Amino acid sequence: MTASRRQILRTAMATAGVAVAGQASAASTAPAARTDAPAPLRARRLQPGDTIGLVSPANATYEREPLAIAIESLQAIGFKVRLGRHAQARYGQFAGTDAQRAADINDFFADDEVAGILALAGGSGCNRIVDKLNYALIRRKPKFFGGFSDLTSLVNAIHHQTGLITFHSPVGGSEWNEFSLQHFKTMVMDGQADVLRNPTDKGDNVVQAEDRISTLRPGVARGPLVGGNLTVLASLAGSPFFPYCRGAVLFLEDTNEYIYRLDRCLSTLRLAGALDALAGVVLGKFTRCGPGDGAYGTLTLDEVFDDYFLPLNVPVYRGAMIGHIRRKFTVPVGQPAEIDAQAGTLRLLSPAVV
Repeated sequence: MTASRRQILRTAMATAGVAVAGQASAASTAPAARTDAPAPLRARRLQPGDTIGLVSPANATYEREPLAIAIESLQAIGFKVRLGRHAQARYGQFAGTDAQRAADINDFFADDEVAGILALAGGSGCNRIVDKLNYALIRRKPKFFGGFSDLTSLVNAIHHQTGLITFHSPVGGSEWNEFSLQHFKTMVMDGQADVLRNPTDKGDNVVQAEDRISTLRPGVARGPLVGGNLTVLASLAGSPFFPYCRGAVLFLEDTNEYIYRLDRCLSTLRLAGALDALAGVVLGKFTRCGPGDGAYGTLTLDEVFDDYFLPLNVPVYRGAMIGHIRRKFTVPVGQPAEIDAQAGTLRLLSPAVV
C-alpha cells in the first residue's frame, strides 16, 4: 500500500470514529469533565451522646459476641447505639435480603434521632444494594456514613450520587485502638483538618521496619479523595455509582488477593479511564496479597504498581495506614486533600464535617 493510500485510509477511519492502532491517545479514554456533580455536602460532626445507627449492609454476623463487642466499643467512645431492624438477619452469607439491608440504611437516614450510620462489618453484598438506596433522601438529610472493605461501594456511591462526604473508616466490629480512635475522633468528632501520617517509631530496631512509607514518584498535588478497596472499586466500573476520578487523589488497599487479580483490577480501572487524569495516588496496605501458586514466576506488587502508576507522572506513595489492618486512618471520600508523596502524607484542606 502506498503512503498516499495509507493516509487516505487513516483519514477515512478517523472520520468514522475508528481508532487506528498505535494512534489512540490516553485522552481518548479519559472521562469528560463532570457537569452533573451535586453540590458538596458535609455531615454534622458526631458528639458524645449522639445515637449511631449500626447496620449490616454486607456479611451476616453469625455469633453474638462480635455484635456485643461492637456495641460496647461504640458506647465506650460515648455514643448511644441503635441496631438496624435487620442487622441480625441472615440470607445465605448476607445479613438479610437485599431489600432488608438497604431498608436499614434508608430508615436510619430518615430517622432524625440518628446522628450517623456505621457498618457493623464488611464482607460482600454491598454491590447488590447500591442501587436500592434512597439518594434523594440522603441528600435531604445528610449525616455521617462510614465503613471500609466492601463498604467501598456505598461510601463512593453515596458521595457520587449526593455530594455527601462519606468516610472510609473503621467498622463497628473493628479494633478501636488508640491510633484508629484518635484519627476517627479528630476527623469526625472534633472536625479538624487532619493530617494522615504514618507512625515513625522504630521500636527496638535500628531502622523502622513496620508501617514504612515508600515513594514511587515524589511530588505534591491536590484533589478530592476517592477510592477504597481495589477489587470492590473495580467492580463498580461502568456503573452510575463509580466515583469521578478526574483530578482526584485515588487511595487503594486490599487483602487476600493474588497479585494477578490485583493486576486485573488495575487494568479495569485503566481501561475505564479512571487513571488517566488523577492528581495523585496513595497506596495503602495490601495485606496477604502474594503471588499464589505461581510463586515469583508472576509479577511482584512493586512491578505491578510501577507499571500502572509511574507512567501517570503524578505523586504516588505506598504504605499508608489504610486497609485491613489493626491501626487505620479514617479517610473522607470526596474531601479535598493535599498529597505529599515524598513525606508520605495526606493533609485535608478543610474539615470534613461541620
